Amino acid sequence: MRYSSQIKPITNLKANAAEVLEQVNEWREPLVIDQNGEARAVLQDNASFEQTQGTLVLLKILALGNQEIAAGKLKPVPDVVARLRRKRAAG
Repeated sequence: MRYSSQIKPITNLKANAAEVLEQVNEWREPLVIDQNGEARAVLQDNASFEQTQGTLVLLKILALGNQEIAAGKLKPVPDVVARLRRKRAAG
């Protein structure tokens, strides 16, 4: 996904910080901050940032699961259920 239409120079951010933040929060789209013709930072509203971070956590969990599957670290469901039932009965 490219955000080339959402680029603002750093001078605009410095001069209009409140308006830029309002725009970012209203549009819920990241804004690329440009310095000397080069993309230097991305400004994102907090709700979108938190959603992105949550998505990354889920993707990491899935990747770890795939690594365990590839390494053969699998247990049959009936064995796991039996072990959990034994633990529950003992506790």
